[in-house]
Amino acid sequence: MKKIVGTLSLLFIFGIGYSQELNEKTTTEKFNKLLYYVNNLYVDSVDAEELVEIAIIKMLEELDPHTSYIPADEVKKASEPLKGNFDGIGIQFNVLKDTIFVVQTISGGPSEKIGLMANDKIITVDGELVAGINIQNSDVVKKLKGPKGTVVNVGVKRGKSKELLDFIITRDKIPIHSVDASYMVASKTGYIKVNRFSANTEEEMTNALVQLKKEGMEDLILDLQGNGGGYLNTAIWMADEFLSDDKLIVYTEGRAFTRDNRYAKNKGVFEKGRLVVLIDESSASASEIVSGAIQDWDRGMIVGRRSFGKGLVQRPIALPDGSEIRLTMQKYYTPSGRCIQKSYDDGIEAYRKEKRERYDSGEMFSLDSLDLPDSLKYYHQH
Repeated sequence: MKKIVGTLSLLFIFGIGYSQELNEKTTTEKFNKLLYYVNNLYVDSVDAEELVEIAIIKMLEELDPHTSYIPADEVKKASEPLKGNFDGIGIQFNVLKDTIFVVQTISGGPSEKIGLMANDKIITVDGELVAGINIQNSDVVKKLKGPKGTVVNVGVKRGKSKELLDFIITRDKIPIHSVDASYMVASKTGYIKVNRFSANTEEEMTNALVQLKKEGMEDLILDLQGNGGGYLNTAIWMADEFLSDDKLIVYTEGRAFTRDNRYAKNKGVFEKGRLVVLIDESSASASEIVSGAIQDWDRGMIVGRRSFGKGLVQRPIALPDGSEIRLTMQKYYTPSGRCIQKSYDDGIEAYRKEKRERYDSGEMFSLDSLDLPDSLKYYHQH
């Protein structure tokens, strides 16, 4: 009990230390006393550790949509998609309406090789029903991930078929590539599709740029559609490949932090040549940093749909039990001073539904549906 209370005290002290409005000692004692009374006097037995977990999650939800808490047993898993590879069956999934949907199979992974497809519904895992039981994302990961060489049997419903398809999948090392595709689309025009800003992105994209230049590339289409972001330093590196002369790429600023400017420093592989960047409503964070820098310096043309609007900077903070909070400390700004982050004043639920509202308003299909003031309209002729 002392360990649990002490852990939460440290968390509260950290937050209160940056606030001029809260009294550190009073607030910490208030929470610790409440937890003590619940743990010792409540009518039924309670799990104090679980109560603390819930309290942390609920508290962070009151801050902003991207500050989050990661339990100790999930910290490593949360970073794997950006590290490069992991062991598993090689799918991206989503739990929707109490059913596991395959969003896509990872190229070169065991699920793709054996015939699993996007939109397949996983109904059973090793003969056990996993649909309609209120399964959580963490439970799916536990059931499907495992050491290379081990086997898992999944029963899949596909389309309108009433019969389940059985797949026996041998887990393997899953490569997480940043560059999905790179090729010449015309005699002098190259195309590169980047799906995330990870530890491997710099190497993969450099190789792609060098190879395309050997094939005669003079102009480039950079596809960041669906790219939800990743490492800040990788985004700065990518923008630096296109910008020269110590140009400002992005800056961050927060209540407890002074402005931090990040500039182009290195000789880029593609500082000259026409550039088009493709984005959509799922292009976020690092994708918006690159796109914003390209747009503000008139280095290229941005084509597509309005980007997501994720411009809050999270920093990981380790807690004594091995868990972690990712606390928003700063905001991203483009070189011209535009804050990338869209508003979340109406609450987290409204924030999460905002993309759906774009669809309902017709923004996904028609430029005329955009209610843009004249001050935001800019016409440029290449």
